[in-house]
Amino acid sequence: MGSTDSKSPKQPPAANRPEPGRKRSRSTAVTIRDVAEKSGFSSATVSIVLNNAPLARYIPDTTKTRIQRAASQLGYRPNLFARSLRSQRSHTVGIMVSDMTDPYCTLVLRGMENSLYQSSFLPILTDVHNERSRFERYLEMLLDRRIEGLVVLANWLFLDINVLADIEKSKIPTAIVGCELKNDHISSLIVDNAQGARAALEHLISLGHRKIAFIRGPRQLSDTEPRWRGVRAVAREHDLSIDPKLIVDLPESRDPFSSFEDGFKLTEELLHRRRPFTALMAFDDMTAFGAIRALAKAGVRVPEQCSVIGFDDIAPAALYSPALTTVRQPMEAMGTAAAAIVVETINAGLEKKPVRAIHRKLVPDLIVRESTRSLK
Repeated sequence: MGSTDSKSPKQPPAANRPEPGRKRSRSTAVTIRDVAEKSGFSSATVSIVLNNAPLARYIPDTTKTRIQRAASQLGYRPNLFARSLRSQRSHTVGIMVSDMTDPYCTLVLRGMENSLYQSSFLPILTDVHNERSRFERYLEMLLDRRIEGLVVLANWLFLDINVLADIEKSKIPTAIVGCELKNDHISSLIVDNAQGARAALEHLISLGHRKIAFIRGPRQLSDTEPRWRGVRAVAREHDLSIDPKLIVDLPESRDPFSSFEDGFKLTEELLHRRRPFTALMAFDDMTAFGAIRALAKAGVRVPEQCSVIGFDDIAPAALYSPALTTVRQPMEAMGTAAAAIVVETINAGLEKKPVRAIHRKLVPDLIVRESTRSLK
């Protein structure tokens, strides 16, 4: 008889057959059935354990350990997309930042990320470049990805009524950081700008300064009006006369670093007006840095001849020369609180509890360093 080798089904070479217990190649996804085969338990039991289903509490810990060990050895990863379709949950929160290059954003984002991490939510970060059209497009993309919540860092006033209406229509838990709202459906967090400005001006007055120059914020920025309101309140309380010739306004700009250049130019303008001043209150730290540079160029020593105070307490403030006296915004705390509010609102909705927007105003701190000193 002839050989039967040609009629027998060919077996793959031993080198090409996966060994028991070995991880599969990345091109082949490990399934629950594979984990069941390796662990010796049914696919139903494995599914309950790996998905942490309610019935998992009835399964012995030894069984769970064997299943989890088998899944780890095989490199099993759950199909989160399929799981989200079944559960109608994505465990993701969208974060929309007005401008990622703004130093103000860094610590706020850190607070958001840490809070979401602790709650097992994945942040999806977008930078809208202060553009309305980009904001609308990213909002659509985030909603298409079935985010469960949204945090918007809106330090520039691009959040007009129509944009807020777009967010409200989405009906997902949302918190806005840096914009004061009176809304029953969208939460908001903001620093008490008026209180921060009060602290800054009261500090200068306590040092004996009466001739004070002011670089105010852009007129369209939401922080500008409350800070100036705080300044005027303190001026009235201390019978301080504010010279209109010692007031200049930052131009509206979408570039956060332009405030350094603007602070430099506006301080030069103040000096050219030849109205003497012994202190300068800048809208933010970057503006204060520019002001100090302009004063140095003009031969005015800080703080010996002119005290300078900023607002924000961004990272370079403590490293600048002289180290900047400023008002510290609790930026990381704002980010943490905003993310926590969104997560709490998500959970309340899942538990069918009544949900209302939360509005918080955080108190800033005066940080006294080297750029201010007593006239005496």
